[in-house]
Amino acid sequence: MHRNAAKLHANGEPLTWIGVNYWSRAGGPRMWRDYDAAVVAEELESLRAHGMTLTRSFFYWPDFMPTPETLDETMVDRYRDFLDQHARLGMATIPTFLVGHMSGQNWDPEWRGGRDLFGDVWFVARQAWYVRELTARFADHPAVAAWLLTNEVPIYGDWRSRGIGTLDPEQVRSWAQLLIDAVRAGGGRQPVSVGDGAWGVEVTGSDNGFRVREIAELVDFLGPHVYRMETDQVRQNLGAAFVCELLDIGGLPVIMEEFGVTSDYVSEEHAAHYYRQLLHHTLLAGATGWLAWNNTDYDALEDVEPYSHHPFEMHFGLFDAAGRAKPQALEVRDFAREVERLDIAHTSRPDADVALVVSSFLERQYPFTQPEDATVVFDVCRQAYVAAREADLRVGVAREADGLPEDCRLYLVPSTKQLTAPTWTALRGLAEAGATVYCSYFQGAHKTQRGPWWPNLDETFGVRKQSRYGVPAPIADDELRMVFRRDFGGIAAGEELVFAVAGNEHARAYLPVVPVDAEVIAEDALGRPALLRRRTGTGAMVLCTFPIEYMAAQTPFVNPEPTWRLYDALAAEAAARPPVRVEDPRVIVGELAHEDGRRFTWFISQSDEEIKVDVHSGPSILVEPSGAVVRGVRLRPYGVQVLERRAV
Repeated sequence: MHRNAAKLHANGEPLTWIGVNYWSRAGGPRMWRDYDAAVVAEELESLRAHGMTLTRSFFYWPDFMPTPETLDETMVDRYRDFLDQHARLGMATIPTFLVGHMSGQNWDPEWRGGRDLFGDVWFVARQAWYVRELTARFADHPAVAAWLLTNEVPIYGDWRSRGIGTLDPEQVRSWAQLLIDAVRAGGGRQPVSVGDGAWGVEVTGSDNGFRVREIAELVDFLGPHVYRMETDQVRQNLGAAFVCELLDIGGLPVIMEEFGVTSDYVSEEHAAHYYRQLLHHTLLAGATGWLAWNNTDYDALEDVEPYSHHPFEMHFGLFDAAGRAKPQALEVRDFAREVERLDIAHTSRPDADVALVVSSFLERQYPFTQPEDATVVFDVCRQAYVAAREADLRVGVAREADGLPEDCRLYLVPSTKQLTAPTWTALRGLAEAGATVYCSYFQGAHKTQRGPWWPNLDETFGVRKQSRYGVPAPIADDELRMVFRRDFGGIAAGEELVFAVAGNEHARAYLPVVPVDAEVIAEDALGRPALLRRRTGTGAMVLCTFPIEYMAAQTPFVNPEPTWRLYDALAAEAAARPPVRVEDPRVIVGELAHEDGRRFTWFISQSDEEIKVDVHSGPSILVEPSGAVVRGVRLRPYGVQVLERRAV
């Protein structure tokens, strides 16, 4: 299965972007009113010295367009100086037009008069004029790398709902098309995207009008904004990476357009950990650009909006208000050095042997379904992704809506209530043709049509279900003790895996079955079948009768939990184990392939303590940059090491 790592190109060469979202500490969003060129020069030089060569910059809309028919030429001249300063340093920037929303506040031009952002013809025409005119002023400037229409426009369009259920997707698409056409009409030949945050239904399960599939047909790259708050450290570390995987839509480059932490929420040490984890995991998940939020702190602006009422927004900077580099700036610097050393622009992701099946109910608006049917898909699949990464599997996200790939050895269908009937037929066909297909039971998180929408369940898995209509079979214990009755992959007969039990009264339920022509691989503590395999053709269908991924997703501070052991065993049975792996889920292994034949292997610690692990690399050796051969890896807390893998 192909995994996306598409790059943007300039002059025929692939690009990797590393930089920041930029407001000067001398003004924040109002920096253009009292433009301080000396401060801008100092800030840009500091960024350049730390490996950052790109900024994302903002036309603060109320200042740049004071009337419906005019641009403020003073602001335009100041922005031109800003571009010139980038060019002198060999840097570039991405101008952002409609701002709009920024740092916890919406900022209207005073002449808007409450007009609808997307549907008012006159107002959309004024936006298009503004975009075209600004593009025409700067399209030929060498410091312009790309264009963004907006900043987090779903919040600007409807801040109360963030656009969910209130913005019309047809209007949104038409509006985006008109503004992109305005960029092209103004002479903008550089890549363009929307700046919406990639929060569409395809990622979140909630429709905010900015459907990623429809936007992807118009833009040159997708730009997620990720600021997730989690109850589990590993889910936090891998959260942005999973979003990147979900954005493998249309084969477009994925640019981490916004991410970061405020120092008001986190210690400097853990801010550095956050940056290190996010940068390396998203790289391995296909991202090819990173723009941190943001360049500096704003202590001098505490008495002006938005910082007066959102004071935590003052301290997202990589540099403090005195210009000192924070630890997270050093992480970006070190990451930039590694990207250059490994020539990441000329690398790709190895094809996946394992497919994580994401139900189309995440994104499709099927009739007579519930909102939870969509949002729970994200939660469950993200937890399955965590477990697959802990098992070091080469896993790809396979969207049911796009059709399943046919070249994987293992298909994971985790805690899935709903797939379409043709997909179940496809899964059975894949097993017949030699694949291992794993499915775990899940009857949904609400009472409407509670039960698995799995046609021909008995015949598919070689069992006779014993479930009752409308009444769940509850899991009474607080732990699921899965005892293996036979060897399975790397799990020996007699071994026991212990899973946390969680969930509401609808979902905390198992599937009682009697085996017919399936073999029982594992039982629960009461002797009930927990894992069964039915061999079919040259492959197998594997049924887990408990929703282990859903339960883990509902449990705080659970990872690593033993689903990774089960996935590793499934991969062993399916001949889908990766070429390099470790037997400790606290270290995650990934790989990129350089076009010159080199292979680079990452080891990323999920532990807050120093950790040492032995490495299984088969007929390969792992080599440090010095040339020394490595047989084990020692990592500092949340540390990263990259080695070259060579054939013996």
